[in-house]
Amino acid sequence: MHTIWKGTISFGLVSIPIKLHAATENQDLPLRTLHNKCHAPIQYKKVCSVCGEEVPQEDIVKAYEYVKGKFVVLDEEELQSIKKELEEKAVEIIDFVKIEEIDPIYFEKSYYISPNEGGVKAYTLLRRALKDSGKVGLAKITIRAKESMAVVRVYEQTLLMETIHFPSEVRKASDVPNIPVVEEVVPKELDTAILLIDQLTTEFEPSKYHDEYRSALLELIERKKAEQTVTPAAAKAQKSNVVDLMAALQASIDQTKPQAKPARKRAPRKKRETS
Repeated sequence: MHTIWKGTISFGLVSIPIKLHAATENQDLPLRTLHNKCHAPIQYKKVCSVCGEEVPQEDIVKAYEYVKGKFVVLDEEELQSIKKELEEKAVEIIDFVKIEEIDPIYFEKSYYISPNEGGVKAYTLLRRALKDSGKVGLAKITIRAKESMAVVRVYEQTLLMETIHFPSEVRKASDVPNIPVVEEVVPKELDTAILLIDQLTTEFEPSKYHDEYRSALLELIERKKAEQTVTPAAAKAQKSNVVDLMAALQASIDQTKPQAKPARKRAPRKKRETS
């Protein structure tokens, strides 16, 4: 399993060298965009919105647009110094709470935690302590230049870290429009709804749920592969400018070459008179 982060996690005076591994993966099927005429992939170029020139990577800088059309340019060195300063900090568990107190709206992404060299004993200690106490640890971590809050908890035999949103990142439910305030529910309809919920209540078994759209798309792709597979048309050989340039230069030379003057006809010699 690929390691995406290395560091330490600590609680109190206990420090554990750890590695993070992504616990989930995106299984979306990537679809390419082709030119319908010749089935060749479409290219996307980075072009300046003002001068229309294609911009190479070395000429691209990052900036923050603080008002429409006004930017603050940020040097890469400045960004890297902030990133390095944050990522060098150890993950410190700052509080322990009950997981039931954290609404699921806060949860973002999950990572498996494995012990790095020399961290097995402390890793085992934290895992057992969390399990026996029924608590989870709240910590801060910086991954890929983004600082996040995180929950450290036990999952099966593994410690799991789940990044969670800061409160400022969660929008207020009171801002959602058209939410009814007064409950006007007919008792009989409510009893029927609760009965339906009871009849559909079961234990959560993740294995019985799957992505139906992905399955249907895979079936469609396999069927299309059997029927026909499109191949992009061969790219046209671009005309070389070297030959054209040489020809143009040679033509220019020929046009400017001074023409040879026609040879002057000599007048016939007069015969010498004899006496």
